[in-house]
Amino acid sequence: MKKVLSFLVLTCCCSILFGQTSLQYRLSEGDTFTIKQKAVQVITQELDGAAHEITNNLDGVMQFLVMTENADNYQIKVTFTDLNLNMSSSIQGELLNVNASVVNEEDIQSKIFNSLLNEPIYIVLARNGDILEVTGGDSLVTKMANSSGLQDEFSLNMMKKSLEKEFGSEALSNSYKQMTFIYPDKKVAVGDEWENEYFGKLTAKNIWTLEELTADSADIIGNALVEMDIAEPATTMRLSGSQKTTISTDINTGFIQQMSVEGNFEGASTMAQLGDQEIPTSIKSTVLYELISNQVTEPIKY
Repeated sequence: MKKVLSFLVLTCCCSILFGQTSLQYRLSEGDTFTIKQKAVQVITQELDGAAHEITNNLDGVMQFLVMTENADNYQIKVTFTDLNLNMSSSIQGELLNVNASVVNEEDIQSKIFNSLLNEPIYIVLARNGDILEVTGGDSLVTKMANSSGLQDEFSLNMMKKSLEKEFGSEALSNSYKQMTFIYPDKKVAVGDEWENEYFGKLTAKNIWTLEELTADSADIIGNALVEMDIAEPATTMRLSGSQKTTISTDINTGFIQQMSVEGNFEGASTMAQLGDQEIPTSIKSTVLYELISNQVTEPIKY
């Protein structure tokens, strides 16, 4: 009889635990998380029956340190501790190859990306993962531009404008949201869905589903409709498509353990030297995030 009662109590507890839960970030001041990122992007353009393929490879390491904990959000310091970039063309061969931790004084790109390392950016992270504010991006852009060694003010300003599109505060906010903005504002059970969206060069309307829940982790699947709008002085790109995200998170802290983002987009691009001619363009991308270390200052308090 006692065994039956124990089983019933356990069953009831499990029903409470796994019936509905609040998925959110539960962080404390001093918590540190180190994430490894690996991204592959293949851009294919077709012109007069010929295809040109550009492959971008990126891998890096980011550290997130919780500076302060507030009632509804956290201030977090984010730094890149390592970054490697490689860009190659099916026509022109290798276009860029940078190991940011190793400075080549003869290479402007090397000096620029080296200056990115260990330079802090500060984000305000809501408990649902929305990025409410990013500061430090503009200072980072200035440091990167100055490290190029360019002397004339016009060239420096042109470089800053270019870098702002990737490393300015607004650009970084939109970039980080892909990794953090994953949680609902309500309690959910396995099988429940919720929606959110974020904007920028890449606008995504996401539908998330809680696939599995254990005492330690939550598995989440996201499907998104995506619009990509990139405007540069020499080229523009307007694409649309879909994106699938697979996530495993730590149920205690809310921080991701593993995350995969796969995207397929199609549309058209233009190049300044070709006037208004539209070039059929497609992009396939895969971005992987993995938690490689973490230090939690104290047990989570519920």
